Amino acid sequence: MQRTFAVLARSAWKGPYFVKLPEFRQAQTTGQPIRTTARSCTILPIFVGLKFLVHNGKDYIPVTITEEMVGHKLGISDVVQQLAYEFSHQQTAETLKRELLGCVVSLLL
Repeated sequence: MQRTFAVLARSAWKGPYFVKLPEFRQAQTTGQPIRTTARSCTILPIFVGLKFLVHNGKDYIPVTITEEMVGHKLGISDVVQQLAYEFSHQQTAETLKRELLGCVVSLLL
């Protein structure tokens, strides 16, 4: 087995984890995105410049592979992992403000 330059979380003797992508050759020639649900697939150097559609559980999110992503997983991308916490936190804050405003108005009346 050849050494890899990327820091991997797996044992060196196992090598990087990736799945077979039947659309890989077609994507290299035509530039069409590769549709996959394998978020745990390691990004290899030959993937640089390719476009992937990574499934996040609900939708397929477009991801373009750059050199900085080599060695990481497809599902780790910031685009794929959008945190729902910020939205729910904002929604909760607005709800609390409305409830407090309603309590203050009812106390004044």
